[in-house]
Amino acid sequence: MKIGDRVRVKESVIVYHHPENKKQAFDIKGMEGELTAIITEWEGRPVSANFPYLVQFSKKFRAHLREDELESI
Repeated sequence: MKIGDRVRVKESVIVYHHPENKKQAFDIKGMEGELTAIITEWEGRPVSANFPYLVQFSKKFRAHLREDELESI
């Protein structure tokens, strides 16, 4: 996967920051979005992020995910 690819969440992932369901459990399985960043460094230093893939689902909602939770479409 590379930045700009359309991706879909293929596994059940529970988030609590979805704008329409604030502070409530919300499953984003099946949602589609655009891969906007792959976090490999911070301020010029390499990092090993637990959730390195940043996906923009809508104007107000984005989430950090692992590679095994996503599939290209």
